[in-house]
Amino acid sequence: MQATPLPLRAAIVDDEPLARARLGRLLAAEAEVEVVAEYGDGASAAAGLRALPVDVLFLDVRMPQVDGFEMLERLPPTQRPQVVFVTAYSEHAVKAFDARAVDYLVKPVAPDRLGRSVERVRAALASQAAPLAHYPDRIAVSDGQRLRMVAVNELECVLAQGNYVELRIGGRGLLVRETMAHVLARLDPRVFVRIHRSRIVRIDEIDQVEPHASGQYVVKMRSGLRVTSGRSYRADLRRALGLPDPA
Repeated sequence: MQATPLPLRAAIVDDEPLARARLGRLLAAEAEVEVVAEYGDGASAAAGLRALPVDVLFLDVRMPQVDGFEMLERLPPTQRPQVVFVTAYSEHAVKAFDARAVDYLVKPVAPDRLGRSVERVRAALASQAAPLAHYPDRIAVSDGQRLRMVAVNELECVLAQGNYVELRIGGRGLLVRETMAHVLARLDPRVFVRIHRSRIVRIDEIDQVEPHASGQYVVKMRSGLRVTSGRSYRADLRRALGLPDPA
């Protein structure tokens, strides 16, 4: 017999009363979701959530004085719930990734789209509760007859180059005799995402994402490097960045 999921404790932060009311009605129709708090501005939300922890926060971006991103910065990291941005503007999606959002919804939110968002929140909470896999701080890669140790926190991306892979570190490339699959298996999927069969990128080094032909994206890294995603990996990239689903 399948266990009944625990109720999700949710809070809504939006400066528009009608938007709060509509989202509250939609969430009330979701099974095992309880809206325990509503806030009309970022300052009161930051103060209230310290005293009333929730599982998920449905958060508007543009609000007077304290916007959604600043509101999150006022919460201690240990007190931040899962975050779903709900906004009328699609251009903040990449910045939402920096805030580790689970999802990014564009108003007006359709009920089925909200349902998928709730599922993502549950999956994120389940993953958070599960024992974390250990990923090394340094990885050993074959460099001729030697093994070279590479610091993972310095790795910007991994690019396939024929029978080799190129590790991009500090703006320079290191060619090593490895396979993409072997390198990927040692990288934390919360930090790196495969965007193409021959490209893996560090998520927090992504600066811009531009739609390209046939469902692809051009990904610009903070270093200025530009790489194109593959069609079959577009869902992985959108999920990693909290990008909205295409219409």
